[in-house]
Amino acid sequence: MATSTPLNMETPGILGTTLNGNSETHIEKPTKTKNWLMIIINCAFVTIGLVGGPLLMRLYYLHGGNRKWLASCIQSAGFPLLIFPLTFLYIQWKLSTESPSFWLEPKLFLWSAIIGILFGLINFMYSLGLSYIPVSTSSLLLATQLCFVAFFSWLFVKQKFTAFIINAVVVMTLGSVLLGINTDGDRPVGVSKAQYLTGFLMTLGAAVLAGLMMPLIELGFNKAVRNLNYSSLLQFQFSFSAFSTIFCVIGMLVNKDFQVIPREANEFELGKTMYYLIMVLTAITWQLLNVGIIGVISYTSALFYGILTSVLVPFTGVAAVIFYHESFTGLKGMALALCLWGFCSYFYGEYKMMSKKVINNGTPETIVKDENEPNRLNDHGEP
Repeated sequence: MATSTPLNMETPGILGTTLNGNSETHIEKPTKTKNWLMIIINCAFVTIGLVGGPLLMRLYYLHGGNRKWLASCIQSAGFPLLIFPLTFLYIQWKLSTESPSFWLEPKLFLWSAIIGILFGLINFMYSLGLSYIPVSTSSLLLATQLCFVAFFSWLFVKQKFTAFIINAVVVMTLGSVLLGINTDGDRPVGVSKAQYLTGFLMTLGAAVLAGLMMPLIELGFNKAVRNLNYSSLLQFQFSFSAFSTIFCVIGMLVNKDFQVIPREANEFELGKTMYYLIMVLTAITWQLLNVGIIGVISYTSALFYGILTSVLVPFTGVAAVIFYHESFTGLKGMALALCLWGFCSYFYGEYKMMSKKVINNGTPETIVKDENEPNRLNDHGEP
């Protein structure tokens, strides 16, 4: 039996075995628990980003902002903030005598670049959609990504489904589809039916691509050669946000946004200072979301992130009604009720599964780690 060593955020711990030719190393597996602190922290980041980000972006559009590529770029442009925690982790790594290589492995770097470009496209589609439809409608439409996250998780990472998960996916998706029944009920003043339909379809398309991106991130983590530590996660997030920003900056150059930004700031209804302040706050808020996305997927799964996104829909919708006095139609109320129903169904199913595992796995078991088993993070931020 392998001797255990204390683990921290930067010391990899392997739960399972290493396959060397025909030999297998068996390691005793303790009863698995989740690092609830890290899960809660990353869920908090996601909550701040998903609720605050759309509100700030809508504020930009409501008071004279009209640059879609700029709004897209802001969603990932806050990645330089990660230099500070990465610097701290690098110093910690240099002082450590046990940690492996600090740098992200090349395969994951390439994977982050591909996902970053996809993320840039998603941001543009979402920004274009939000310029034509209310925040509450946009948020509910984005909740449909749960259906696509579920499908692609099954396709790429072999996610297992229970009756409770299937029920959650179906009712949450149905709740979001209800919004498409009546497009006149919450169409903003000055937005034509064609523009509203464009915003509706762009937001729905962003939900489809986001549903694809989340399982692809999980797949990249699962295929990593080295075990992931927290610095690897931050480097991955830094890389894919950087490539997303580059993609959007190219769009801004083609659209000549940089020449227009000074004039738009001077004409902004809330003033030039507020214009740039909104840009900075929006970038920070979205960056918290991006960090939270990687953390939630790493500590749980892409499917759980989809569930979390759907359950935050009521909070975003209520915030939009409070701050922007958006209409709250009966169909929106039905959609919210279905989303909450699906959320309760999912977590009841998880509770049943955890209870069954506690009964069946009361004692430590010896396992052999399959070579395709995900490099999931443990309680200490390690696989």
